[in-house]
Amino acid sequence: MSDTPFGFGLPPEEPDDGDEGKKKDQQSGGGQGPANPFGFGLPGAGGLGGPGGPGADNPFAAMFGSMNPTDLGAAFQQLGQMLSYEGGPVNWDMAKQIARQTVAQGTPDGTKDASVGPAERNAVQEAVRLADLWLDDATALPSGAGTAVAWSRAEWVEATLPAWRELVDPVAERVGTAMGDVLPEEMQAMAGPLIGMMRSMGGAMFGTQIGQAVGVLAGEVVGSTDVGLPLGPAGKAALLPANVEAFGKDLGVPQEEVRLYLALREAAHQRLFAHVPWLRSHLFGAVDGYARGIKVDTAKLEDVVGQFDPQNPEQLQEALQQGMFQPEDTPEQKAALARLETALALVEGWVDAVVHTAAKPRLSSADALRETLRRRRASGGPAEQTFATLIGLELRPRRLRDASRLWASLTDARGVDGRDGLWAHPDMLPTATDLDDPDGFVHREQLDFSELDKMLGEAAGKPDLKKRDEQKGPDEAEGKGDDGE
Repeated sequence: MSDTPFGFGLPPEEPDDGDEGKKKDQQSGGGQGPANPFGFGLPGAGGLGGPGGPGADNPFAAMFGSMNPTDLGAAFQQLGQMLSYEGGPVNWDMAKQIARQTVAQGTPDGTKDASVGPAERNAVQEAVRLADLWLDDATALPSGAGTAVAWSRAEWVEATLPAWRELVDPVAERVGTAMGDVLPEEMQAMAGPLIGMMRSMGGAMFGTQIGQAVGVLAGEVVGSTDVGLPLGPAGKAALLPANVEAFGKDLGVPQEEVRLYLALREAAHQRLFAHVPWLRSHLFGAVDGYARGIKVDTAKLEDVVGQFDPQNPEQLQEALQQGMFQPEDTPEQKAALARLETALALVEGWVDAVVHTAAKPRLSSADALRETLRRRRASGGPAEQTFATLIGLELRPRRLRDASRLWASLTDARGVDGRDGLWAHPDMLPTATDLDDPDGFVHREQLDFSELDKMLGEAAGKPDLKKRDEQKGPDEAEGKGDDGE
């Protein structure tokens, strides 16, 4: 996790040479650039407040520096929107706006977003259809993709924002509450309007962070399940043609094979999330459990606020970098994090094993594509790291290879049905300890729940039998016992 998990920054120092210094800074890309999509930029500020622009560390820094009247008016309009926000812990309208602006700027390699044409949509639909046919032989789970869609980056943003909201709101809510608790109760009563304004600003800041993070991530993902979580609507297998092309650009593999292999992964994820109904809530619940365990260091925050010198902004910046908002490693958080990481590893390992089984006999590039994706998931791109900073969680499985080997061994030992049957209940899945000893889990005697079900059924029926016997009378009841009926 990052030293500054929530990305709060301060405006850069004023250059010694005034306006000339500002111009040089703008020309040299000073401030936080696109590689850090956490800068608090403001949309509509003539590029000065956009993601990665000068002054992007703080929304006010973007408002009052070398602005023409049009820029200044847009900045004040944005400020009004920030202060008038009365929603939840995150201003999602702002997040959506900034995410789309970030997408419109294009990726660092210069590729711009564009509408998906009919030919690309047909190619994606055909790839998903063929992928589903291949997967029929590799898994007992039926198809989970009711439709196949091809998204632009902007469409990916629109389709996945509801999932981001479900993921991030609990964390933002907990952090906002912790920061509000710094003020004594008597001060909170007197500073009601100020607290309301601070909450509005906090919602805008979180919205800015999330919008920029999601916008950057939209330039990297190839589908709706890249981070191991179902971010898109249920039953929709999605690929982003522009990003699929960028992914396969330097691999030396035909584009059709790249698209088909990625379609296999997307379709496999869809099968798993569609036919394991508890899995989505299990993963998202782990994130929520982590949020409930956040304990912001309010003592350090009180100390810094009490001694803060406006003439020395570096003091607050240094405190932030030392982790003033760093969540503590509580037992609750550790348990939630372990549960999430293990579940992600099992999901990604299962997909990796199933896709390899389906692709190996049919695609000559299957091994190369598998290794490329494994390394991509293991290292994580800048956007994934940004998201990890944003909510304090690393949403990439650390034990993908271990999980993949375990699922492959289960296939050999128990067959496809026996392997996939473990998804019937979360208690049947391998644990983190099982990943340390996969052979022990694979060859362990399979749990048989039939006797347990029989016992539960008998226990549930005994009160009814007793009541019926009492209604018949002692002679009738005893007669029944003698007959053994």
